[in-house]
Amino acid sequence: MADIELSSINKFFGKTHVIKDFSLNIKSQSFTTLVGPSGCGKSTLLRMIAGLEETNSGKISIGGEEVNNLPPKERNIAMVFQSYALYPHMTVFDNMAFGLKLEKRPKDEVKDRVHEAAKILQIEDYLLRKPKQLSGGQRQRVAIGRAITRKPKVFLFDEPLSNLDAALRVQMRIELAKLHDHLDATMVYVTHDQTEAMTLSDEIVVLDQGEISQQGKPIELYNNPKNLFVAGFIGSPKMNFINAKISSIDQNKVEINVLGSKITISKKINSNENSDIIFGIRPEDIIITDGSDYDFQGKAFVVEKLGSNTFIYLDNEGDPIVVEASGDSLIKVGDDVKIKFDLNKTNLFNSSNKIRID
Repeated sequence: MADIELSSINKFFGKTHVIKDFSLNIKSQSFTTLVGPSGCGKSTLLRMIAGLEETNSGKISIGGEEVNNLPPKERNIAMVFQSYALYPHMTVFDNMAFGLKLEKRPKDEVKDRVHEAAKILQIEDYLLRKPKQLSGGQRQRVAIGRAITRKPKVFLFDEPLSNLDAALRVQMRIELAKLHDHLDATMVYVTHDQTEAMTLSDEIVVLDQGEISQQGKPIELYNNPKNLFVAGFIGSPKMNFINAKISSIDQNKVEINVLGSKITISKKINSNENSDIIFGIRPEDIIITDGSDYDFQGKAFVVEKLGSNTFIYLDNEGDPIVVEASGDSLIKVGDDVKIKFDLNKTNLFNSSNKIRID
């Protein structure tokens, strides 16, 4: 078992409090992703788990054993960086075997482990090449292969796909998912790309300024964000946020004034009448209509056709309203577009503390 327990972790860089009394349990054999904007502390957390960065206080345990005072090589973890960190003068085989040779493993064992990892990653034909003869995706496979050969209890990935182009990122996401299924190891993955987080993870941990904003299964965070930060971070394009006001509350129903229209939502909310709120709705939960019954009408000023779907940006006094339509939508820039909200898919937030109220 290789669960990871972080208990009351604090980290300072000078006077800057980067990680703030942080506690998290990562289940054994899970794929857990730490996401958040640049500077939120996710890579620092990963480096502390690896032993590359010291904590100022708190405890880190791996598989039930406290590892705070253990050097990185004794923690039985392997880390993959975005820069690949390959030795340019060595062959792929020697790069993958490097850690095993440092451990003075028998030559036959080294050969077997390298070939086993190369087979998993489909890079057997490249073992005699140098890194400069490989594509970006192939180099990343070599870096991952070097980690696999050590057979660690825990894999740590620090934005490993950020240097790849869009097509290669999709391909490597598939490879990483297959790898986790094949190895059944504990994997902790850091990224600022919420698409990677949504597609790869068993569990997502959203960080904001060194603290957990929310954690849970990807679909839970997508459908039920606890606050405005998570709602805006998870999802692309992000959720639409519209200033609104509560007109009336009647038991399990609430009437809201939004964009000049009054809509009634069947929800019990934690707020008061006449309160200012933020109305949130995702682009795919807005319906384009031609009828007289609509919640808002706006002019399309950007139309993004992506093949299978289309994103339409409507003028609004505040931020634009983004609507998802089918790929064969005929709406063009300059058209007036009428929309209705799917009232079963709304999200309501307190306008002051940004916490969800429904």
